[in-house]
Amino acid sequence: MPDRNFFFTSESVTEGHPDKVADQISDAILDAILAKDPLARVAVETLVSTGLCLIAGEVTTDCYVEIPQIAREVIEHIGYTRAKFGFDYETVGVLSAIRPQSPDIARGVNIGGAGDQGMMFGYASNETPELMPMPIMLAHKLARQLAQVRKKRVVDYLRPDGKTQVTVQYRDGKPVRVDKIVVSCQHREDVEQATIRQDMIEKVITPIIPEGMWDDATRVLVNPTGRFVKGGPHADTGLTGRKIIVDTYGGMARHGGGAFSGKDPTKVDRSAAYMMRYIAKNVVAAGLADRAELSIAYSIGEANPLAYDIETYGTGKVPDERILELVRRNFNLTPAAMIEKLGLRTPQYLPLAAYGHFGRTELPVAWEQTDMAETLRAQAGLK
Repeated sequence: MPDRNFFFTSESVTEGHPDKVADQISDAILDAILAKDPLARVAVETLVSTGLCLIAGEVTTDCYVEIPQIAREVIEHIGYTRAKFGFDYETVGVLSAIRPQSPDIARGVNIGGAGDQGMMFGYASNETPELMPMPIMLAHKLARQLAQVRKKRVVDYLRPDGKTQVTVQYRDGKPVRVDKIVVSCQHREDVEQATIRQDMIEKVITPIIPEGMWDDATRVLVNPTGRFVKGGPHADTGLTGRKIIVDTYGGMARHGGGAFSGKDPTKVDRSAAYMMRYIAKNVVAAGLADRAELSIAYSIGEANPLAYDIETYGTGKVPDERILELVRRNFNLTPAAMIEKLGLRTPQYLPLAAYGHFGRTELPVAWEQTDMAETLRAQAGLK
């Protein structure tokens, strides 16, 4: 409810986190295929571990891409460039097990139906300029800053793996302060914990957390165990699709369970989730509600959704039923229409595979546009 007082926590991870390494490889392969064959069917999963990168899935296309080379280029760009990391782009063994898409799935998709059944959700909130929940946006920005100071060698002892977490205090449903900050960063073995803590506060946290949003009572935890030397796929196995809450709204909204990375847009796990974000963001940008969550459900082979709904948590300026009428009037929710509207057959997915798929206003992705806000506002009769 909008008048609740509570604390909410969200986490993010850097591009060197094992699961994100896997996501980026899967989406890099997808982008490479779509660049040559926009109508390709792609569902690629990646597993990374010590010295190993296993890529499996279903691809139906007439084009050819060099999958091992793509994987190595992604790993190099992330920063795994030395064999002593236990995982590097030159020595990693890349195995590929790719087969065509099932014809039983294809027969439904070929006629414009959804590529699978499932539920998808989209969310927006006016608590940040990106119309995203504040905890996940701050966590993402901290993770990106952590990667930037490593890549620019502002902090020269950092390695690619890392995680961030932010707890925000809400009063009357609005964020008022940051209560806790966690930064876990992989580092060279010879660096003292006190040095790491000071550098993380000065060079990562202070540039990101807005002035006035944290105070003397804010608890800051840096590498809480006191050591983070062994990391990346050498420490933990990484899998595509294991960071779906990081990819979306940090737990502030519901999730249907389907991952994004490695999937072409005929998979409604991806296309419908993007469309629901697009609609929710435009609803909030139009001033129809302070918060909005769109939900939708599909059946494999069916073009039209089985059901869809909206929840504005008591913040709506017009009734939820009226907003649904406007959604029905202005948005075509068939898979083919969503793909066309959002330009989803264009290679654009690798940059989204780390630091979230939503709130990425620095990227030219269609689902972050608010081009329908004025139309919705006018049709709703709001001044």
